[in-house]
Amino acid sequence: MRKILNTLIFILLSLNYYAQDKIIVQLEKAYAEEKYEQIISEFSENVSEYPAKAIYYVGLAYYMKADDNNALKLMNLSIKKNRTDPDAHYFKGMTLNFMGEYDHAIESFEEAIKLDASRTTYFVGLGDAYFSQDKFEKALSAYLTATEKGESIDRPFAMIPQMYAELNQPEKALIAYYIAKETVSKESPSYLNAIYNIGVYEFLKKDYDKSEIAFKELIELAPGDYNSYVKLIQIYYGRKEYKKAIPLKEKLYKGYEQDKLPGNLTNMFCFDQFDWNEKLIYVYERFEEKEGELYYKHIFFITNEKGETEFTIQTENSPMSVELGGPKYMLGMDKDGTHSTFLYGFEEDFDYEDLKKTVILVLEEKVKAGASSRVGKK
Repeated sequence: MRKILNTLIFILLSLNYYAQDKIIVQLEKAYAEEKYEQIISEFSENVSEYPAKAIYYVGLAYYMKADDNNALKLMNLSIKKNRTDPDAHYFKGMTLNFMGEYDHAIESFEEAIKLDASRTTYFVGLGDAYFSQDKFEKALSAYLTATEKGESIDRPFAMIPQMYAELNQPEKALIAYYIAKETVSKESPSYLNAIYNIGVYEFLKKDYDKSEIAFKELIELAPGDYNSYVKLIQIYYGRKEYKKAIPLKEKLYKGYEQDKLPGNLTNMFCFDQFDWNEKLIYVYERFEEKEGELYYKHIFFITNEKGETEFTIQTENSPMSVELGGPKYMLGMDKDGTHSTFLYGFEEDFDYEDLKKTVILVLEEKVKAGASSRVGKK
């Protein structure tokens, strides 16, 4: 009799295990097919009765639907039934990251790593949590470790140069962007981001040749990236190859007329930047020209060590000058609430070197204003 009862118990347990395995297989298949709503509608009601892995898949469905509260609830339930599944700890951490609970997220990622230290994604999640807390050194360490694992994931390679930048290590950031360029998928936004930043860093080093290579490649891959046109213009001005910048400026003006430019290029674009007396000067050109009205066309922004504009020197269209047969632009300055005009005129096809030299003469106070007023128009 005891033997018969034991046999029956064994059969019932086997059937129960079979039923549980069947649910897990069903959920795994539905999740792979991205049937998240179906999983939630069919399996949520009795989810507490399921084995840990089945609960985990229902939690994943909530996670993919951005229902963080239910995702967290089910990951906790899955972990309660089986603390040895690193994936449950990982997705609990990811959910907590989205909820802004970074300290708890870090605990979950560290638990996942204790259970399986071979997964790239676990270290990436940990790095993201530290990054969100501005703990850049710890984030960098996690991302670097992530790149040593077997999985091929773009994110750590994309984030490492950003961490070096946050830590004010531009040389290492540039090297890391080159590594990212060679590592991430060429179809991903991370590849374009790496090229753009390579171009920027090389430009700041005044290595205009390498910067030009980067921005030319970027424009080939993304012809609508108008910011890259601007950077190329700055490169050509940095090398005093002004004629090369003309067709690029024409593309910007066409984009302006077609209302295709991004927000930072709505009104004007920076075509040159240079140092003077330990100050960085940015030179902009405005798109709009108001016929018959006074307007500023080329503006030199003189900045302080904080990057704040102290004053501007600019070319000003003077309808009166044009009407009297004079030059299209006069040189003016707005400083300390006073507008000054200098007796220097420039035609539309002026030589930029002449304009720049004249502006420097004004900066060095080697020329006097012809007229000054407390009222100005920008």
